[in-house]
Amino acid sequence: MDEKVYWMGFNLVKGIGAVRFQNLINFFGSLEVAWQTPVEALASAGLSQKTIENLVLVRRSKDLQKIWDHLQAQGIQVLTWQDAAYPSVLKEIDQPPPVLYLRGSFVPEDGWAVAIVGTRRITPYGRQVADELAAYMAHHGLTVVSGLARGVDAVAHEAALKAGGRTIAVLGNGIDIIYPPENKYLAEQIVKQGALISDYPPGTQPEGVNFPPRNRIISGLARATVVVEAGEKSGALITATFAAEQGREVLAVPGTIHAPQSKGTNRLIQQGARPLLAMQDVLEAIDFEHAQEHYQARTLFPSDEKETAILRILSDEPLSMDEIGIQANLPIEQVSSTLVLMELKGMVSQMGGMSYVAVHEEQGEYLTGNEE
Repeated sequence: MDEKVYWMGFNLVKGIGAVRFQNLINFFGSLEVAWQTPVEALASAGLSQKTIENLVLVRRSKDLQKIWDHLQAQGIQVLTWQDAAYPSVLKEIDQPPPVLYLRGSFVPEDGWAVAIVGTRRITPYGRQVADELAAYMAHHGLTVVSGLARGVDAVAHEAALKAGGRTIAVLGNGIDIIYPPENKYLAEQIVKQGALISDYPPGTQPEGVNFPPRNRIISGLARATVVVEAGEKSGALITATFAAEQGREVLAVPGTIHAPQSKGTNRLIQQGARPLLAMQDVLEAIDFEHAQEHYQARTLFPSDEKETAILRILSDEPLSMDEIGIQANLPIEQVSSTLVLMELKGMVSQMGGMSYVAVHEEQGEYLTGNEE
């Protein structure tokens, strides 16, 4: 069986979180070995008697291969710490979830995300701010993260989608359950332009105790968390606390002192959160402009040997695709696919007749490794 099946298996066991996952891997070398090891050896790996009993129960009652096949049939992916697709930003937090269930997809651009959270009892003011902020983030290429809840969360997801951006919804229940149910259509749209994720096994019901850990993942996926509206005991304040503990930026939208929905955000500002006074405050908080410069600079340089070889050949004089293939000693299909990517990255330009030239930046030509 796929090694991930055993990650999923241990995720089904109550009492095994990130620390025990790592202890099991360290002790047994793999989770497959840990799953198959005799009961009497489990205590030596640091598992409590209660956790061992839970593990034995899951072993006896669950058919892991059947569960795995069901997930695959439903289009549900399982990501673990060992997967390249596991969000790198989430990996940076203390004790990231060992297993994520995913519908949709993560892309590298999701590494630049902002969480927009707040009360379910949203006011017209909060709705306007959440809508404008999510659209603004989407237009600047930032992914919007939230929790699919009523109120601020739903408005943020919807605005990001409407603006053509990406959005990620983190669930406080199994990936196969949509809560609240009225957001089912919204959830399906999110799958098309982002992802639904959960660290809870499929079938897990949306109980109150699930949501604080869910909020920790929301903040963990984001470079900054913006609290739009929140009462004095709002779950959004828990998300803000996690963000601060994770070393991420926390912003709060100021509001009237008379509105219950602004008491929490105003208190956050009083305690040192950055007030959101303009949409661009978020970009400044995460130093997005500087990061984009670095990102764009990386796209200007060849990312593999094929791009390097082609850049060495191209100049200001148009060169046909066939000539490029001959001089670079590359098959024409590789030349064609590489040139398409290079054109998207702004490295080359097509001059007509399937001829190409190198594009030069004001600061100088692209480096190909031979420059002095």
